[in-house]
Amino acid sequence: MTDKLVHIVGISGGRESVPPATREIIETAELLIGGARLLKMFPEIKAERLAIGHNLPEVIAAVKDNLPRRRVVVLASGDPNCYGIAKNLTGALGPDNIKIIPGISAFQLAFAAVKISWDDAVLSSVHSRPIDDIIGLVRQNQKVSLLTDRDNTPSKVAQTLIAAGIDRQVYVCQDLGTGDEQVFSGTLAEVAAAEFSPLNVMILLGELPPKQDMPFFGQDDTSFIFRTPDKGLITKMEVRAISLAKLGLRDDSVVWDIGAGSGSVSIEAARVARCGRVFAIERAAESLEGLKANVAKFSDGNISVIEGGAPEALIGLPDPDAVFIGGSGGRINKILAKISGRLNTQGRIVLNLATIENLTEARQALNDLGFDSDMIMLNISRSRAIGSLTRFEPLNPVFILSAQRQKEVN
Repeated sequence: MTDKLVHIVGISGGRESVPPATREIIETAELLIGGARLLKMFPEIKAERLAIGHNLPEVIAAVKDNLPRRRVVVLASGDPNCYGIAKNLTGALGPDNIKIIPGISAFQLAFAAVKISWDDAVLSSVHSRPIDDIIGLVRQNQKVSLLTDRDNTPSKVAQTLIAAGIDRQVYVCQDLGTGDEQVFSGTLAEVAAAEFSPLNVMILLGELPPKQDMPFFGQDDTSFIFRTPDKGLITKMEVRAISLAKLGLRDDSVVWDIGAGSGSVSIEAARVARCGRVFAIERAAESLEGLKANVAKFSDGNISVIEGGAPEALIGLPDPDAVFIGGSGGRINKILAKISGRLNTQGRIVLNLATIENLTEARQALNDLGFDSDMIMLNISRSRAIGSLTRFEPLNPVFILSAQRQKEVN
């Protein structure tokens, strides 16, 4: 090797999978970097060695220190550009100092082993990442493949998906490209109860539920089941639209809907936060039946109904990015205090209130907790036919109070 580039070499399987030209590059290394398993494949090479573990800053510093005075070769599994170290090194050193020699990716080997095409697959990883991040991904796609690690194992992935109400056919492809290669095929329940080699790729297959015949946003009130319609115990469509806009949802938001009632806000929030989670919290027993029926009818599976009153029912839920409060049971100060300690950075709170007294109390509580807030008074009238004529019929006014924590001033 005559150049002074950092060579990142992808290895698929064992030493025998490395072609002669690539092996020559490895053999001329003066500093050989890679995982312990890959370094052991080349015991005869006398280069200085550095094992990659949870020490990426040390690896990058060593590469920078040795470039360009020594020949540096980095061994990686499969394709270094596919959830591999190439991204980190290219970012740290610049593309002009890097040469990448890819092997066959683990995803390619896995789909070849199960004889299924992968051009329509969604690829992801739970390697050193929050495992809950893949719930929305799996829920929204028919074919998903995951790289796992020693902590987020196939069994743990399966347990997480089962807890989220997801059912899939699973392949676990182990020790790909080696003499120990094996493919396990089964259900999530079977995978959850089994143990696997640390070197594996999961493939999850399943049919998505049929799409409901409903708009993405702005579902008509009459399509929801809700109690005592004469009292209007549902967040009306127009109020719902503005409230959801104020929540500032992303596709991966975690949402708390406190006093969920019919679940109309939860259901439309879940359609926006399609890769996130929505927790519909309701304490009134007479509302729970309709809430559960609406969630079963309209949800894509990312809504969890929590029976109980806030703030006690909030214990154990993941910290929220957005909180909607449609009912507080007279405990607004305690609820807001609990939310204040749990809300993620730049998170938002939106409340619907019917009286000036409750508005004043909630706004003062938010101010005391360090939130900026703004208010809307919403008066809506809907057209109604009177014989051959039309008049407007007013709905009860609603106050929409929205808040975001004040940014710290340095």
